[in-house]
Amino acid sequence: RSGEYLYGQLVKRDIPVVIMEPLLGGRLSKVPDHVVAHLKQRKPENSVASWAFRYIASKPAVLTVLSGMTYMEHLQDNIRSYSPLEPLSQEEQEWLEGETASLIKGYPTIDCNDCKYCMPCPYGLDIPAIFTHYNRCVNKGQVPESQQARNYQQARRAFLVGYDRSVPRLRQANHCIQCRACVPHCPQQIDIPAQLQRIDEFVEKLKQNKL
Repeated sequence: RSGEYLYGQLVKRDIPVVIMEPLLGGRLSKVPDHVVAHLKQRKPENSVASWAFRYIASKPAVLTVLSGMTYMEHLQDNIRSYSPLEPLSQEEQEWLEGETASLIKGYPTIDCNDCKYCMPCPYGLDIPAIFTHYNRCVNKGQVPESQQARNYQQARRAFLVGYDRSVPRLRQANHCIQCRACVPHCPQQIDIPAQLQRIDEFVEKLKQNKL
């Protein structure tokens, strides 16, 4: 809620607001399939990212939104979203903040946006790659809660094989010594060592079939 507080303080002082990372480093455009379907029911022709763009740009005090773009289609989507801007209706805002937000929060992803400010790790871990793999698997339903899960074996294999392919073994979470050198550098205020420990424990349970 710090964003809401800061926005309120700027409004009180009549200072125009400039927004950075409206997609939270891309996380709001990479949501689980059922959330994509939920958004597409409303506006099938619009991108997932456009909802985040419209949400933040509809705030009255926002002067401009700074969105990083990697590909031409990102630029084209930004132009479609803002030229002209279709402000959210009150009903759409309530729908996003209520039902849609609940769907997204129901998936236990880590709030990492791959900024790499935590790097380099003094012990060689590839922290962003570990979190990216974990979040990708969460969004794909490849983080089973127990062996009783219907897709347990398939999800177990996908997570473990993908982990070794995405992160070299010497750079995986089990090599974290909890030195906490990374923590002050994280703009998302993630307790990185705690999350690495949680992922490592999950991986070990998967390997030993003791989930």
